[in-house]
Amino acid sequence: MTTPISDMHEGHTLRGRYDTQPTVPLPSGERILRGAEAWKAVADAAQRRASVILVDTYPGTDVPALTTQIQSALPDWQIVDVEQAARPVAEVEQLIAPNLTDDRVFGVMSHYTLPDFYDADKLDALADRTTENTVVVGWGAALLRDRLESSPVTVLVDMARWEIQLRQRAGATNWRADNAGEDNLRKYKRGFFVEWRVADRHKRTLFDTIDFVLDGNAIAPAEKHEHEAGMITGDAFRAALANAASRPFRVVPFFDPGVWGGQWMKNLIGLDPSKDNYAWCFDCVPEENSLLLEGEGGVIEIPSLDLVFSQPVELLGAKTFSRFGAEFPIRFDFLDTMDGGNLSLQVHPLTDYIQNTFGMHYTQDESYYMLDAGDDAVVYLGTKTGIDRDRMLRDLARAQDGEHPFPAEQYVNAFPARKHDHFAIPAGTVHCSGANSMVLEISATPFIFTFKLWDWGRVGLDGIPRPVHLDHGARNIQWDRDTDWVHENLLDQVETIGEDGDVVEERTGLHALEFIETRRHWFTEAADHDTDGTVNVLNLVEGDEARVVSPTDAFEPFVVHYAETFIVPASVGPYRIERTEHTRSERLATVKAYVRGSRAGDE
Repeated sequence: MTTPISDMHEGHTLRGRYDTQPTVPLPSGERILRGAEAWKAVADAAQRRASVILVDTYPGTDVPALTTQIQSALPDWQIVDVEQAARPVAEVEQLIAPNLTDDRVFGVMSHYTLPDFYDADKLDALADRTTENTVVVGWGAALLRDRLESSPVTVLVDMARWEIQLRQRAGATNWRADNAGEDNLRKYKRGFFVEWRVADRHKRTLFDTIDFVLDGNAIAPAEKHEHEAGMITGDAFRAALANAASRPFRVVPFFDPGVWGGQWMKNLIGLDPSKDNYAWCFDCVPEENSLLLEGEGGVIEIPSLDLVFSQPVELLGAKTFSRFGAEFPIRFDFLDTMDGGNLSLQVHPLTDYIQNTFGMHYTQDESYYMLDAGDDAVVYLGTKTGIDRDRMLRDLARAQDGEHPFPAEQYVNAFPARKHDHFAIPAGTVHCSGANSMVLEISATPFIFTFKLWDWGRVGLDGIPRPVHLDHGARNIQWDRDTDWVHENLLDQVETIGEDGDVVEERTGLHALEFIETRRHWFTEAADHDTDGTVNVLNLVEGDEARVVSPTDAFEPFVVHYAETFIVPASVGPYRIERTEHTRSERLATVKAYVRGSRAGDE
């Protein structure tokens, strides 16, 4: 039986308090420019220098709509498409084919840089033809900077990956590709393994010198977007990111339906009631999420990855940066199966496999923290002791015809799941969450590397069977993770670390094979923390509201609500989480994750 959502956590007091549009402040006095005013500021800056503007766009930007807006604002300027200097489409397709593979979902990480997609001679010729009052537009416009004799003004048009995905679902293509009607998973694969990797390498070279940043998420034909895209100066962009790396903040979450999706988020958070369900909330996945920079004139949206790229040591800490580079290694997201269905039965690749097969340098270790659970909730975890592995694989293969359901309970353990349980799931462990659960998934960031073994006979929301990768899965299942091993290593692993007054600190996981450490703090008034030189990711898992404060007033107090994930950069050092004057809950709890061995003083 499912617990009625109205009975959860004094639900009537929590509904809608979760902030779906958190913001990060721009420096005081910084304005967000829009429309003709923005482009006039760019033109004025250019006329003080070379009278040339380079508008470099992230792949996915609506370049025709952008060009129309520039032409309207600057009618006396000539607009040139930099992509006339790109290599022929067929050559680029041949170049990246080994990275895309024939698989529907998985490719191989690309190490190309943007100049690999351009003809150097054509770029030189284009630079020679670029005269005064010229605007060069497109992905790669900034490649002309070092080819011009004078110093142009550079505008970066940036976009979040989630917005790109929404546009691809609506028919947008990949860069210079004729694939409007292609399977969305294949479009995403091309972005994930090739385009976004190349684009990120390129834009990182621009951060220190760009003159302006334009919100590409808001660029669309006028009839499709009600607001003009916002623009800020490069100095404001850099100052805002430096400020964000010195204080607690939240990225912008996004929500998505799924075939197994539930009703918990819709009812408790207060999402669009017209949607059938919500399956996912990517609450802290900086590769995909945005930051909303707020200042005079509203907000401007940029990828949260820009913060990771520009402030890696301040955000991540020296040890975490030295281990992972400019990559945010911890992911928090929600999996909602309340009144929904089981997740797919799945397994994640071992580190050796993901490196050798896909070119990813670390793998998708994860865990399920139960924010809530119905009376019948279970987590499938590990194979049963004594099973015949060959028979299990044969039954999985047989089930793919859609006519012979896989008897999961015969082969896989199903453990009861209760609110605040925490299940560790190191890579190679067969697992999935059952129905009537609200999972806070705390895991490593490489989030697409899921090998589905059995999808309970379902098709996707697009009516097409969701991809099953039994061949990959069979190579990664760790058969010794049976009933006894799971009981000993993955269940009931909560350990009390210390008690101080009303504060109880517990270690809830993860397994020793995983690099993430998690701590839970229960308290009634306040709990003291310290980043100890590494990034902390937290979620308020119990209680309606809390406040994050600095004991030295190093940052403004930061309020969080139930189920909100927030990031405390490594540079913050000591901080305190306390109840507020509006907190109604008697007891509060946070779960904190950080990279094991990354704290100052760890050996």
